[in-house]
Amino acid sequence: MSIFKSLYFLIGLFFFSACGGGDTPVIPTTPMEDLPTLSIDGGSTAEGDEGEKGLTFTIKVNGMYEGDIQVTYSTQDGSALAGMDYLPISETLTISSPTTSVEVQIPLITDDLREGNEHFEVLLNNPNRATISTGKARGLIQNDDTAINDSEEGYITPEAYDAWKIKWAEEFNGDAVDTDTWTFEMGNGCDRGLCGWGNNELQQYSDSPENVRIEEGRLVIEAKQEGSTSYSSARMITQDKQELRFGRIDIRAKLPKGQGVWPAIWMLGANIDDVGWPACGEIDIMELVGHEPNKVHGTVHYGPPSPNNRFTGTSSTAPKGDFSERFHVFTLVWHANQLYWYVDDFLYFEINPDKLGNEAYPFNNNFFFILNVAIGGNWPGDPDETTAFPQRMEVDYIRVFERE
Repeated sequence: MSIFKSLYFLIGLFFFSACGGGDTPVIPTTPMEDLPTLSIDGGSTAEGDEGEKGLTFTIKVNGMYEGDIQVTYSTQDGSALAGMDYLPISETLTISSPTTSVEVQIPLITDDLREGNEHFEVLLNNPNRATISTGKARGLIQNDDTAINDSEEGYITPEAYDAWKIKWAEEFNGDAVDTDTWTFEMGNGCDRGLCGWGNNELQQYSDSPENVRIEEGRLVIEAKQEGSTSYSSARMITQDKQELRFGRIDIRAKLPKGQGVWPAIWMLGANIDDVGWPACGEIDIMELVGHEPNKVHGTVHYGPPSPNNRFTGTSSTAPKGDFSERFHVFTLVWHANQLYWYVDDFLYFEINPDKLGNEAYPFNNNFFFILNVAIGGNWPGDPDETTAFPQRMEVDYIRVFERE
């Protein structure tokens, strides 16, 4: 054999071995660009209050294919919560040729309670013999109910939810405020360079039982007039003691009212000492200005320092009377990149990073609670001759739940 024939023989042997010569067949594969694509469309339905009800999503196949396609579809919470508003599902679907669309139904949990419109999402993942072009769709549950879950004293929420477990609760059942959980902030803010607490407020905060105490299993913060233009009240925080990130927060409270009265249930980012306000983020679960006693506000603050700080929020009206007459439950449902505000389980406000524009989104960090009743200030204005004192905020419980 000549040297050239030997060389050609060795080259052929190499390619024969590398390409699976012998008894091993070469299996052709379909290029990705030739695979069919999958998409999913959502829908909407009235919730209903009895019987079995479902919300339908449509999975579509675009393109020619033979044999079977498989894809996993699963639910993801939005303002609607698994185990409370719908039954969670994670299943693998097989689609056989020549089918071009398949409907899947997610069971709803129906009731007759006034809740507001809510949504959840269905996601597509792990396709086999296909690619995904649109892998997420929203399903809207339209509220069609008017019942309110009242007790004699007002609205009440359960101590447990399906698919959630209690993470921390403050039931205020002791003889005094638990100082292992709460710290009292004192004075008028001048000691930290915030005279009037940064809002031209008039009150001096104290830890006196005249201003803050436990009565019959409820926290009472009482604002009192001490002189013609002087007032006392209380402000409590859980900084460095009880901080949290994500979950469902239920706070049952009855609020004060009157011109110049400003109760608040709110949260600040635990990194405030490092980055300052409002870069740390502020979540106002509930604020009320006393001259509008039938309206509460949910708000977030963020962005650069004052005067260029930013905020966004909206308000909700009491379903009956005003917020001083009965207890109501103020709820924050807090996911990564999503916050939802409720009054008595009625959804009225939500935010996500898109709503903050180009500003940093600080609401995926740890936060701590603040409870206070302020008097006067830039927003409510000062008390006048119509304002009756004392005014008190009563808090029945704070319950924080996390997903199981």
